[in-house]
Order: sequence, then structure tokens, then C-alpha cells
Amino acid sequence: MKPKTELILESYLAQKAHWPSSGEHILAQFDAESVVVYQAYRPEIATFAVENQRFGGEHWHDRMSWIKPGFLWMMHRSGWASKPDQERVLAIRLRRTDFDLFLSEAIASTYGASGLPSHATWQEAVSRSDVRLQWDPDHAPSGAKQERRALQLGLRRRALRRYESSALLGIEDITHFVHKQAKQPVESLLLPREEVYPV
Repeated sequence: MKPKTELILESYLAQKAHWPSSGEHILAQFDAESVVVYQAYRPEIATFAVENQRFGGEHWHDRMSWIKPGFLWMMHRSGWASKPDQERVLAIRLRRTDFDLFLSEAIASTYGASGLPSHATWQEAVSRSDVRLQWDPDHAPSGAKQERRALQLGLRRRALRRYESSALLGIEDITHFVHKQAKQPVESLLLPREEVYPV
């Protein structure tokens, strides 16, 4: 089966014009059935994932794995696929129903952001949930911090197993594209087309 991962591209400047400039927003490429998230790995893990269209090999299941629906946040985090152990960037297409389920199960990674009435209540919720939610400053292609905040989700245990199995529609290595775009002036920069994801 051919993996369903082909990205739709659009200029950064065209997208920037209609993106919100502040607030907490999930910017993502999605359609009625799927949503794209990104992860960066060292070469051995990425090669196995792309060749087998699943995670395995040296991909451990006993720790939390963070996924990012925002391309520019992934670029900032990985240094445009240049940081150690993040030299390969993967575009992972998930079933939208599973992504929505992850969001519904997510607990904020810090008590202050949780909105829960007490630290003990938050700790109890954390112990029960397999999904962490964290809002971080988004970044421009230059690396400049933005007022807009981008989402990342941490998955463990059952949520991670679902992510790596029934939720998964396809895995694509986009490292060559990332390296090419890292060299482009902002006027020529192409990014995956992203819109505000409705929650």
C-alpha cells in the first residue's frame, strides 16, 4: 500500500498573511480524514521507519515520544535537521480521529497550564493520562520567537502504541526538502500548507 504522506506546499509569506500572530493555535496540514505531524530522529531510526512504514528497531516504547503538527516548530527544534540525533525529519500522516482522541486525552505538562484546581488533582490526572500537552513559542524561519504558541503532544504507553499502529497512515522522509528550504531566502521559502486546526 502506498503511504499517504504527500505534502501540499505553499509559500511561507502567503501563509504568514493569514496565520494568527498570537495566542495558542494548532497549525497543521490536514484534510477530512488525516493530519500530518513531524518528528526528528537519528538516521537508523528514520531509515527503519520509512522502509517498513512503521516504527521499530531502535525505537523504544518505554519513554515519551513528542509529536509536532507545526512544521516551523519542528524546524526550530531540530535546527532544520542539523542537531545531533535529529538529522532526519519525518512527516507522519495520522488518522484524524486518532489525533482528535489524543487531544481529548491530553493533560497539560505543567500544573500552572492545566487549569485544574490543585497540584494534587493535576498529578492524579497526569498519572492516568498517556498524553501530555505543551504550548511553546512558535518560531519564524529565521528562528525568531513568535507571540503565537505552537502545540506539541507527548505520547506514552497505550497512546504511543496506538500512534505507531492503528493511527498511522504513512511515514515520509522529508529531510532533503528540509535542507533545501533551509537555504532559501524568505521570499522563496516553501512550507507544508498549514491552517488553524479546529478543536
